Amino acid sequence: MSLSTATAQTISNYGTPGLLEIPTAEMFEDGTLAFTGSMLDGTLRTTMTFQMLPWVHGSFRYAVIDGFDGAIGNRYDRSFDIHFQLREESSRAPAVALGLRDFGGTGIYASEYLVATKTIQERFKLTAGIGWGRIAGRGSFSNPLGHFFERFNTRPGSGAGGIGTTGQLDFGNWFRGDAALFGGVSWRYSDRLTFMAEYSPDLYPRETQNIGFEARSPLNVGVQYRFKNGAQLTGSYLYGSTLGFSYTYFIDPKKSVAPGGQGASPPPLLPVDRVALASWNLDDDTGRPAQKQAVLRQQLNEQGLRLVSLERHGETVSIGVENGTYGQAAQAVGRAARVLANTQEPEVEAFDIAIVSNGVPLSSVRINRADLYELEYDPDGAWRSFARAEVSNAVPLFEGHLTEGAFPDFKYRIGPYFQASFFDPDSPLRYEIGATLGADYTLRPGFSLSGSVRMPLAGNLDTVTRVSNSVLPKVRSNWGRYAKESDLRLEHLTAEHIWQPGRDLYARATFGYLETMYGGLSAELLWFPINSRLAVGGELNYVKQRDFDVLFGFQDYSVATGHISAYYDLPGDYHAQVDVGRYLAGDYGATLSVDREFNNGFKVGAFFTLTDVGFSDFGEGSFDKGIRLEIPVSWLTGRPTRNKLGQVIRPVLRDGGARLNVRNRLYGFTREARSQQLAKGWGRFLR
Repeated sequence: MSLSTATAQTISNYGTPGLLEIPTAEMFEDGTLAFTGSMLDGTLRTTMTFQMLPWVHGSFRYAVIDGFDGAIGNRYDRSFDIHFQLREESSRAPAVALGLRDFGGTGIYASEYLVATKTIQERFKLTAGIGWGRIAGRGSFSNPLGHFFERFNTRPGSGAGGIGTTGQLDFGNWFRGDAALFGGVSWRYSDRLTFMAEYSPDLYPRETQNIGFEARSPLNVGVQYRFKNGAQLTGSYLYGSTLGFSYTYFIDPKKSVAPGGQGASPPPLLPVDRVALASWNLDDDTGRPAQKQAVLRQQLNEQGLRLVSLERHGETVSIGVENGTYGQAAQAVGRAARVLANTQEPEVEAFDIAIVSNGVPLSSVRINRADLYELEYDPDGAWRSFARAEVSNAVPLFEGHLTEGAFPDFKYRIGPYFQASFFDPDSPLRYEIGATLGADYTLRPGFSLSGSVRMPLAGNLDTVTRVSNSVLPKVRSNWGRYAKESDLRLEHLTAEHIWQPGRDLYARATFGYLETMYGGLSAELLWFPINSRLAVGGELNYVKQRDFDVLFGFQDYSVATGHISAYYDLPGDYHAQVDVGRYLAGDYGATLSVDREFNNGFKVGAFFTLTDVGFSDFGEGSFDKGIRLEIPVSWLTGRPTRNKLGQVIRPVLRDGGARLNVRNRLYGFTREARSQQLAKGWGRFLR
């Protein structure tokens, strides 16, 4: 029997469930993102913690330590944590967790721990544990694990893998060397106020040596205040020598900032007899078919949808629509179904609605007209309607039935852009802002011309002086030169053809200036059945490196790359991807990516790449890895839009494991209209 009180109430200075400096065995609510900033005696730590699973959370931390590197200056340190709950708290036994802190960075905070937490009469929580590494400072004793294996009696020097380079996993150090006990208590005085006291054996050895930090006492005390929005502010007196402060803000990706939505409501369903009496449904004029189509197009436009194809066969009407408004295809299907119900003759009993992108049909959903009326106010109408809908291939419904004026189609976009680089070892934040102009011209279904230009106006991306120490060709690490030596930039200029060569197959061929750094030819083939969780694809590219001015010229470096990719939708919100092949620097290897994508499109993920390039040849970071966030703008504003905000946090300078930015385009292009994705968005079908 688990207890709800096992949910973390207090957050440590390390941005994880804990007291002040020591961890607890608690967890956040599943899916929670916690952002923490903490300060103490010359050290600033910023941490993002994600509750990946109900029993696992991971953290990325960026610390700035004043004067840590002597004459060189401040230390900008990146580190990762992971924490596993081995058992939940019960009425008789505590929660137990195992954790690794700073397991892949420079080793400044490297430590491991086993900890237990028990709730006493709801308001008191007791925590006790044993730690290794940095936590095993004051009061340390011989490692109990040394009784079983002698190797655990000694711990190699700090630094990933005991070597000077960073980024490797410290397998050889984990749970080795002396150990020490830690513990503490928290008392929840009220729903807002919690008092904490702890015993922390951390002696801050490297800070003591480098910046003169004093850990006079192992006792820390503090108080934490919880605001109405759930955010927490903590003040503390630490190690008998310094004050500490931290602030934590929580995000629940499952709940939008504006959960009610601020966009226009869908059109109400009109009674069938009223639709029958509409002027365009009275068959007394030979011009009625054209008028019907015009009315349908207009009403779809009002819902943010573009009519591409239309056909009437018997008691079924089939349409193809392009969704330029809604982040989820299911919502576009729902709006289109209501428009059809409000415009088509009573004799029409079913609607086939094909989702179209760039003139290419992705899938079709068949909806019975009667189900719309029957389930409109049903409490479980969304899922009942999905159970009754049929998802199939859209090509047979689409071919030969284009509406007049559907193609060619021209779209343009103009506005500001913001580009950021976080956690550079030399600077916490680099950024660039400017103006961008883009245009897409779809000549016919599947064939389009596209281009965009950027004009940077302000920022410090062009001030990068750090040089990669990799021996590989500089395929990505010269990004600072691209920012410095360019003004007006031709970001991309391409001709692209996307088509379906066979059932469940999609193909793409793209030629031109593919992205900021490379131009050439890219081709891709994807097998992706409508009702499948699995998709398999392959891509081939031949590219040349563009000049640093990002205009029309090229440098001498050219390379052929390619990958075989497998994509799989795991149960729940999880998605995995494996890519195997050749990268831009000519290295061979594989990339594993795992993302958690919530029903509203909010995505949190991580990835790593291992190639035949050795860690020392790769340079700083040892191998390519990172975490990424993708936030739908609609999650922030409540208004329907397909725009998203994305950020990848990874080593700034990397050449090994680098790929083109056009990779996996077909999968992202088609996935939104697959059965699995439609099912996720169907809860908004009746909106």
